[in-house]
Amino acid sequence: MKDQNLTPEAAVDELIALHATATAALKSALDRYLHSRAEPNAAERSQFCYPELKVVYEANGLQPNISRAFAKFTGPGIYTTTVTQPGHFAPYLLQQLRYLVRDYDAKISVGLSAQEIPYPYVLDRGDDLGAGGISAAELALHFPVPKLSLVGDEIADGTFDIPENGPSPLSLFDAVRVDYSLKRLQHYTGAHWSHTQPWILLTNYHRYVDQFVQWGLARLREDGPYDALHLPGGGKITRGMSETDALKVVDDSPWHRFQMPAYHLSRSDGAGGTTLVNIGVGPSNAKTITDHLAVLRPDCWLMIGHCGGLRQSQRIGDYVLAHGYLRQDRILDSLVPPEIPIPALAEIQLALQGAAADVTGEQGEALKSRLRTGTVVTNDDRNWELRWTQERKRINLSRAIA
Repeated sequence: MKDQNLTPEAAVDELIALHATATAALKSALDRYLHSRAEPNAAERSQFCYPELKVVYEANGLQPNISRAFAKFTGPGIYTTTVTQPGHFAPYLLQQLRYLVRDYDAKISVGLSAQEIPYPYVLDRGDDLGAGGISAAELALHFPVPKLSLVGDEIADGTFDIPENGPSPLSLFDAVRVDYSLKRLQHYTGAHWSHTQPWILLTNYHRYVDQFVQWGLARLREDGPYDALHLPGGGKITRGMSETDALKVVDDSPWHRFQMPAYHLSRSDGAGGTTLVNIGVGPSNAKTITDHLAVLRPDCWLMIGHCGGLRQSQRIGDYVLAHGYLRQDRILDSLVPPEIPIPALAEIQLALQGAAADVTGEQGEALKSRLRTGTVVTNDDRNWELRWTQERKRINLSRAIA
């Protein structure tokens, strides 16, 4: 790839154009093979590649002292990543690149990478080719396929080995990792990945879904920025729809077909709406879905749901706000060992405390009687109560409240 010194806007436009050309070429070749069994030749297959974004930082003097946690370099060098769905990610890409150009005088280039786009990632449905009687094994002979060896979280986990004299990773997730998760999101949640909003709630009981849907319908009846509620299975309720029609869309939603059904309340003002995902029970499900949500670079996700209180002073309906975790679920032990604490975010703590005050109308000691802050236990044994004699020592030492 030759150096171009593009503006962020020109770079994103070029990424969009290259991705559109590559996916169109792959779809066209798949359609042709479906109807005539004509295989793509080497020249055609060379078009089935992700676009690549390259950013060069040449330090002239001291490196800028940047306090923000994103859009910053660890040092001078060449940084690259492959990019997918650049049209959807354009606001995110522009935000990051503008900071890098402004603060580091970074030079941006865009070209075609050598990483092929696996053919399932350009299909809207998994059975799009089924009508032609073509097996996945047959397609794998002529088209690029997903390879587990190319999908990983080594960059995000900090275990990636940068090759000597090679480029450093520009993004936590490259294109093939992102596309993998976008397909998994649709598989688990039953909704198109593009409907996912930047503010995400995870919950563990369907009753919270019912409340969220009713709240969403109320927002659509009001004058405001909310414009649509997207349901699992493709259902959509828009502003102005009659209550009868809206409730029918809700009733007809095949949410039970999906392991973690998701509901997306979108806004038209660019501020970002809210997504609710019913992940069911267990920390394993939480890791599964957040591994995939992470590639969308959301602003925040919160687990809000039902838990069991451990203190005599607690009542059903009280709020529990975790500021520490006793991790007995072992889900993250290989990635974040138990001796490494997972810190609570002060901003979120204060925001949730303020929200509880707004909802209850209580302040001071009255609010403290409803809102308990402390350690929360997560356990991989859902019947841990049956081993109370073994569990109680660690729970008591941690001063856990739920």
